[in-house]
Amino acid sequence: MDLSPREYQAYIKRKQEPSPLLKNMALAFVTGETICVLGQLLINGYQAPGLYHRLARFAGAGTLVPITGFANAVVSPAVDFRAEGLVTGTAVRMFTIAGPVIVFGTAASAVYGVFLLLLGG
Repeated sequence: MDLSPREYQAYIKRKQEPSPLLKNMALAFVTGETICVLGQLLINGYQAPGLYHRLARFAGAGTLVPITGFANAVVSPAVDFRAEGLVTGTAVRMFTIAGPVIVFGTAASAVYGVFLLLLGG
């Protein structure tokens, strides 16, 4: 089958199934909202009897850093650029996203800790 680029594009267009855009958007919205609601229920559940405060005293700054999606944000660029080498591809790209998150997360935890200390918490 010898096709010109224009014929090939027409062939691909005929073979592609239409994407159910509205259905995909609705599912993404409902799934995201469900995850957020469940997370908020967990937070409220831990705060009501004082469990979250006890957990924060035990775990420290670990309770302040949002973890959702962090592993994916670190690994995705590393996988995409692994062909460039272990150091210049994987390691460098891994910290492109993770570096600022770690720095600002640590800084925010330190600032929060200072405020907590000053307020007598």
